[in-house]
Amino acid sequence: MAAQTDASAPADATTGAPGAARTRSILATRPLLGWRTVDILTIAFLGAALGIAFWGWGVFYTGPLSAITFGFAPLGGLFAGPWFLAGVVGGLVVRRPGAALFCEVVAALVSMVPGTEWGATTLVSGIVQGLGTELAFALLGYRAFGIAAAVLAGALAGPFAATYESFTWIQDWSLAWKLAYAGVLALSGAVVAGAGGWLLTRALAAAGALNAFPPGQEHRETRAV
Repeated sequence: MAAQTDASAPADATTGAPGAARTRSILATRPLLGWRTVDILTIAFLGAALGIAFWGWGVFYTGPLSAITFGFAPLGGLFAGPWFLAGVVGGLVVRRPGAALFCEVVAALVSMVPGTEWGATTLVSGIVQGLGTELAFALLGYRAFGIAAAVLAGALAGPFAATYESFTWIQDWSLAWKLAYAGVLALSGAVVAGAGGWLLTRALAAAGALNAFPPGQEHRETRAV
């Protein structure tokens, strides 16, 4: 069954030239809670692939993190954006309630398999971050999935992550540092997970990997203009 557009969906991209590409997001088929087998399998695959990337990022980032946080620890949030990526991409691809959270949780679980310094708390972080990205798409009524929606989803993961970590990893920080950390996390989430996730989704659609999903249809429509 093909994806569908919604005439009442808010514009989420601008196209200044005449005959330019469509301005409204193509939505998942109704009912929104009617998940297809291909939706579940694709989220599982995306989450697993990004989970491996999460693990690799966790191995790499320790050195740069130590350098950038010298003197002002909240700057470490600049390196957190990649961990919000799965929720953004999952939401952009499947466009159903729960997709962002589902993808982020799968990625967190997979990243735990080789072992991480954070242990089982990795899963808790994945759930919390996934809730942040999911909230963004919910606030938009699951009707907008352009770059603005993606940036909002990535940004909202930041305060959620900061709130959780304020009771665990950074509980000894001052309130000012915690607030600064939340802001830095939101910025990193907006740029890396939000804009980056939107670009990644577009690249997958252009490669033909998302033909069964709204991003694939959007790509085909853009090429047809």
